[in-house]
Amino acid sequence: NSMMQYVAIISFAVGMGGMLDKLGVLDNILNAIVGHIKSDASLIFFTLLTGYVTSLISCSQPMAHVLTGRLMAPIFRQRNIAPEILSRSLEDSGTLAGPMIPWHGYCVYMSGTLGVAWATFFPFLFLLYLTPFVSIFYGFTVILYGDVYDEACAHALELAEKNGYTFVHPFDDLDVATGQGTIAMEIIKELPLVDYILVPIGGGGLATGVSTLAKLLNPKIKVIGVEPAGAACMQESIKAGKVQTMPQVNTIADGTAVKTPGEKIFPYVSKNLDGIITVEDEELVVAFLDMVENHKMVVENSGLLTVAALKHLDVKNKKIVSILSGGNMDVITMSCVVQQGLVLRDRIFTVSVLLPDKPGELSRVSDVIAKQSGNVIKLEHNQFVSINRNAAVELRITLEAYGTEHKNQIIKALKDNGYQPKLVRASI
Repeated sequence: NSMMQYVAIISFAVGMGGMLDKLGVLDNILNAIVGHIKSDASLIFFTLLTGYVTSLISCSQPMAHVLTGRLMAPIFRQRNIAPEILSRSLEDSGTLAGPMIPWHGYCVYMSGTLGVAWATFFPFLFLLYLTPFVSIFYGFTVILYGDVYDEACAHALELAEKNGYTFVHPFDDLDVATGQGTIAMEIIKELPLVDYILVPIGGGGLATGVSTLAKLLNPKIKVIGVEPAGAACMQESIKAGKVQTMPQVNTIADGTAVKTPGEKIFPYVSKNLDGIITVEDEELVVAFLDMVENHKMVVENSGLLTVAALKHLDVKNKKIVSILSGGNMDVITMSCVVQQGLVLRDRIFTVSVLLPDKPGELSRVSDVIAKQSGNVIKLEHNQFVSINRNAAVELRITLEAYGTEHKNQIIKALKDNGYQPKLVRASI
């Protein structure tokens, strides 16, 4: 009975949404519940409570997931307050408009149940494979507009105001952030002694929910936000003490390529985040290769931010959870990222050597490489590098190696055999 009372209180609190939050009631309710859980010290009670809360406020579909002390597996769970958000539309025109929301599947399902139309806005350069997929599979309208998220969002808001549609913001919404915060509850349930939680930041909704609830459950937990270096709008905003707009964004992490963070959620991020790490695109490429090869997991570039950030942390013997926020990546992008990852890891490289244009020279070079266990994957023979072909023609050799040490071993062998190998841009 006690458990159900708390569940009912949480359900009511979330249903009231932003109003309770503004009055400070939601914090008090959560503090009281957290205090009861701590004083009761009952893992069974906590597990059951979390199960009920997840089903009530996360709108989660049954989906197996794995959580370890190292990484949180990429899972797609509908955590947001979709029914509450959809209920707004019934008070308006009955039509929803939202830009690039990562949880539109469940909202579309709910909107279909309630007889509410739904439209989602994407930038033109958004994942090409996903645009027809979401419109066919989920059965809602997809509108392409602008080059980045912010332009698509502005257009969606303009149409919503013009036509009286209900606008659902993908991150600058307290209800959305509250639903995303249940990730922190799951983490602490399965790893109660977690020291660090790393969370990706685009507009800040996910970071708001996770950091706020994590601090309520255990103020000692360090919550670190991670942004792409080419779209670090939240870091710049925190430095300035107010929301800032980036003049432009440039990153392969398209899910977090946001120029302006959320106004409503900014105070929560400023208060509850313990720091922000920025990650270069090259680090994401290497992280993707690592996840595919070593963990057999496909994680989108925005979700890889927290994996790449691990190398930036100067900690030892700490329990760290990296939140992998999604796996939306088309096969063409995947192929490009894998190839670049192999190049950055020195698993593939290209050398240029000059040699006389006469029979047997190619065989000699191949023999040197073979003795070092190098694998030739591409050859380019250029006879026009010199006007004297007898003196020198260029041979560009693209090779596969085990890594940096093996690569250096092959280059040294070529030098020892009288060649002057020159590293050039890898040709794949």
